[in-house]
Amino acid sequence: MKLSRRHFLSTSAFAGAFTFIPSIARAASPNGDLRVCLIGFNSRGKGLAGELLKCTNAKLVALCDVDSAVLDSYAAELETKHNIKVTKFSDYRKACESKEIDAVIIATPNHTHSLIATTAAANGKHAYVEKPVSHNVWEGRQLANSANKYKVIIQHGFQRRSETAWHEAYDFIKSGAIGKVKLARGFCYKPRPSIGKVAAPKAAPATVNYDLWCGPREVSPIHREKFHYDWHWQFDYGNGDLGNQGPHQLDVCRMFTGDPKLPTSVISVGARLGYQDDGQWANTQMCYFDYPVPIIFEVRGLPTKPYKDHPFGNLIECEGGYIAGGHGPKCDAFDKDGKIIQSFQGSKSHMQSFVDSCHSGKIDAGKTAESGHLSSALAHVGNISWKLGTPTKPAAIREAISNNIASDAFARMLTHLEDNKVDPEKDLITLGKNLTIDPEKEIFTGPDADLANPLLKGSYRKGFEINI
Repeated sequence: MKLSRRHFLSTSAFAGAFTFIPSIARAASPNGDLRVCLIGFNSRGKGLAGELLKCTNAKLVALCDVDSAVLDSYAAELETKHNIKVTKFSDYRKACESKEIDAVIIATPNHTHSLIATTAAANGKHAYVEKPVSHNVWEGRQLANSANKYKVIIQHGFQRRSETAWHEAYDFIKSGAIGKVKLARGFCYKPRPSIGKVAAPKAAPATVNYDLWCGPREVSPIHREKFHYDWHWQFDYGNGDLGNQGPHQLDVCRMFTGDPKLPTSVISVGARLGYQDDGQWANTQMCYFDYPVPIIFEVRGLPTKPYKDHPFGNLIECEGGYIAGGHGPKCDAFDKDGKIIQSFQGSKSHMQSFVDSCHSGKIDAGKTAESGHLSSALAHVGNISWKLGTPTKPAAIREAISNNIASDAFARMLTHLEDNKVDPEKDLITLGKNLTIDPEKEIFTGPDADLANPLLKGSYRKGFEINI
């Protein structure tokens, strides 16, 4: 019998369980509001602030950013437009220590997500963490462990978990209408321009505390023209589009395949093609994750045709049709011939769910740090496979990829490159290592484990270690 949306959303997403925390860890504001500090808001953070301002039982009381210009500007905007006066912090550690703050929202660069969230947790603060919740697999596990150790709410920023459209689509599949799930696809067909190539290292903006910005990483020369965004494409700070847009869609893939742990193996193929710049991560990539119901993810950073009319999103293939939807609260069910047979639309506030969880001490299992860690970790293990790979001719890649799903994706990748006048015989594509994984221990096994396992964890500068 098909579950109602109300029933589905009153239980955990596909897991049927809630995580509870004791009342001592709940919001402690005298007036009952959750007192929130927003950490990092030059880009995505402002959007999260807007979502918080719409929430009930919550109050934005503080801002934290390493860029004084950004900090002062947004503080002034809040006072002028919303009559909100906030306390300002430049150092996340001071914000996390404040007795006037109950929770933090983190939208800093990826390499500081887990560091700040675990620091907040150790200080008894709840945390909402933007995607990916981690910069590597090890620190994502520390994040999940810290939620359990310190008995606080840590919620990820994968909004599909609060969108009723996707839950209703799940109900539709469970009803047997289009058969069992055979394959979960995620794709990011999102053209990205070159970030350019600087002739010499750049200085950080004068208003930025670069030591704090680097956090756990070494204070290194800056090799990018655009300081505040293009870190996404550099190894030390970002995770490429596989770890930027990717975790959103990988999370949906996990939802529809039963929220599994890590796969038993992974292989990635791709390269940074079409231009030469200071970016390091691949802009053209595919990752195949070996599960009983496989997951595959594709990145297209050059101009491209959408996959079945969707430029980025998910396609859940079933025996008698498929579910397809983009990055938002709408998806459709199709029959085998590609005809829409049912549509789903609707959402609830993901931020309000965080606020409510902080007050109640109850969080849906699909929104926890554990779930966010695993969806982020898929991107990380895919990138590790790719980083350990070798530039290879297309014929040899075809020979190395044995399954039909990955072979089909690679064939479409070659067509994509041809459309963009990229010759893979000259500009070689990297064939990643086919890595086997122990899902329980979250480590690599097999002949390349000695190369892959060190990449599960990043480096941590003194004063910026993750210790839980």
